[in-house]
Amino acid sequence: MNEGIRKNIHKIKKMRESIKRRAEVYSSLGTLDDCGTARALGSLQRAPAPGKKIQKIGFILLFSPEPFTTFIGVPMIIAGKYLDRVYNGSTISDIGHETKNFASGISDFKDKIR
Repeated sequence: MNEGIRKNIHKIKKMRESIKRRAEVYSSLGTLDDCGTARALGSLQRAPAPGKKIQKIGFILLFSPEPFTTFIGVPMIIAGKYLDRVYNGSTISDIGHETKNFASGISDFKDKIR
């Protein structure tokens, strides 16, 4: 029985170390000095949210006084809601935060097992 628990604790320790390394890599990605890499990572850090933009345009068209824009606005609102569900605007920093939260959860779990 104790051997099984020790194996599980060992697996949890390995997983925690892996998550710590991954969180360090994600947090250090933003500090690169190369212009092309920094520009690409900057665009990832400022991820666009196309669904919200399309929804805003759809609401503007829906409430504009012209009669033809009302028919265009409703499908744009629906498309914006769909895109908002499909394309989330998560960035590298969001991934790093979630990884750190998961790592702290694993370490809390490991401390409770001891």
